[in-house]
Amino acid sequence: MKKFIIPLLLLISINTFSQSKKDRIKALKVAFLTERLELTQEEAQQFWPVYNAYDDITREIKHEELKNIRREIKDNIATLSDERSSELLSKIASAQERLHDEEVKLNSKLKKIISPKKIIQLKVAEEDFKHKLFEQWKKMKHEGKKP
Repeated sequence: MKKFIIPLLLLISINTFSQSKKDRIKALKVAFLTERLELTQEEAQQFWPVYNAYDDITREIKHEELKNIRREIKDNIATLSDERSSELLSKIASAQERLHDEEVKLNSKLKKIISPKKIIQLKVAEEDFKHKLFEQWKKMKHEGKKP
C-alpha cells in the first residue's frame, strides 16, 4: 500500500495543494524519505531537524550562490575576461567545497541518529525523489500544464 501512496501524491501534488510549490515539494520529500528510510518515531524526531538544517544551507548555496554564478556566466559568456572567469571558477569551487563540507557534517550528525545503512538509503532515496520529481515535471510540461 505504501508503494502506491508516494507516486499518487507526486501525480496530484502540483495543482491540488494551496501551499507554495516549494512547500508542496518539501512536504512530498518528507513523506517520501520517511517512508523509504522507515524511520521510527524517535529517529524521525531527531532526524528531521538535522536534515532540514542541512537542506536549508545547501539549498541556499545551490539555488542562490551557484544560480547567480550560472546566470552571470550565461548572460556574459561572450564577454567574460580571463580574470573574471578565474574569479567565477574560484567561487564555484568554494561553493562546491562548502556543499561537500555540509554533507560530511550531515553524515557525522546522522550517524548518531540512524544507522550507516539508513544514511546510504537516504542518499539513494534523495536521488530517487529528484528523478520522480523531474519525471513529473517533464510529464506536465509535455501535457502543456504549468508546473
